[in-house]
Amino acid sequence: MAFGTMEEIDDVMNEINMTPLVDVMLVLLIIFIITVPVMKHAVNIDLPRATNVVQDTKPETIRLSVNADGAYFWNEQKIEDSALPELLKTGAAKNPQPDLHIRGDKAVRYERVAEAMAAAQQAGIKKIGFITEPKR
Repeated sequence: MAFGTMEEIDDVMNEINMTPLVDVMLVLLIIFIITVPVMKHAVNIDLPRATNVVQDTKPETIRLSVNADGAYFWNEQKIEDSALPELLKTGAAKNPQPDLHIRGDKAVRYERVAEAMAAAQQAGIKKIGFITEPKR
């Protein structure tokens, strides 16, 4: 009992049926319209005021300089070679651990700077930086 010809029955539907999609979207819209005002109602509470300031404790910086003669300077004060490891161990024990900035004269032998770096490593210094002058 077909109501159409065989050609009409065998045709494939090429269109998307938009009616169910529109129905679903309208239902969702109604749900959101109803729930949004309910979500905005809250109990009014006067909360206490407090400040939370993070204390940023920056570690001090140790300036270790090596002049052209190979002498060491700890924060611009001349020190003996034997005092360097002890000063580095004292600095490494501080919390937070200070940064070590090494300034080496361009005329100094690399060996003197390497000895300072080795002593810092043995003392447990974790942050070592080198200070240079920019070219002019």
